[in-house]
Amino acid sequence: MSNNKPLILVSNDDGITAPGIRHLTMIMKEFGEVVVVAPDSPQSGQGHAITLNDPLRIKKREIFEGVEAYETSGTPADCVKLAKHLVLKERKPDLVVSGINHGANSSVNVIYSGTMSAAIEAAMEGIPAIGFSLCEFSHDADFSHALDQLRTITKQALENGIPKGTALNVNFPAKSDEPIKGIKICRQANAYWKEDFEGRVDPSKKNYYWMIGEFQNMDAGEDTDIWALEHNYTSIVPCQYDLTAYEGVRQLNTDWKL
Repeated sequence: MSNNKPLILVSNDDGITAPGIRHLTMIMKEFGEVVVVAPDSPQSGQGHAITLNDPLRIKKREIFEGVEAYETSGTPADCVKLAKHLVLKERKPDLVVSGINHGANSSVNVIYSGTMSAAIEAAMEGIPAIGFSLCEFSHDADFSHALDQLRTITKQALENGIPKGTALNVNFPAKSDEPIKGIKICRQANAYWKEDFEGRVDPSKKNYYWMIGEFQNMDAGEDTDIWALEHNYTSIVPCQYDLTAYEGVRQLNTDWKL
């Protein structure tokens, strides 16, 4: 890291007015120059969606003291693209951080996560990136117990770097009577959502459906993000955008007759 302050881009998927991004922005001010580009409304569950068929709008906001901030009509991935091409122009961030998300993004949830899509988008651009989430969904969630670890992880990322093409998926356990025990580097747990659709009828007598489900953890390993969070540790899972199943390549080349 140079003697100049690092440039840190902040985004999220809960929207620019969410408490989580306010906490994240204030902490990032301790480390460098901060620019915020975030959605103007909640974008949870958008995954890596980008806007193709609607106009994108971006508006400057005076919302964080001493921080240049913009809200956009786009998704979290859009926010990183807009920051790169319109807001920062020729300036490349030293770090992109996304969050702090209201709700866990552990295990398979990372696939659906708008929070992590902003971080993954940055990793695709060759920028070190971290997505931060808290295992607490309420709007007024208490983030205070996680902020020192957030500082520690940010400091390590700026001083020691993040592997190329990788974004870190960081999940903090919800606040409890006990302090967080520590930080563990983990793998993504093998889990899934067992889904169903509840049928309902609207006042016009038309049918509609609401998705419901239960989270099923199929993984008994003690090196997973789910295990860490259940035992009051913060989890860090390095994620990559290369979705190639290399063992699948080997098996197909061996077994298929093409």
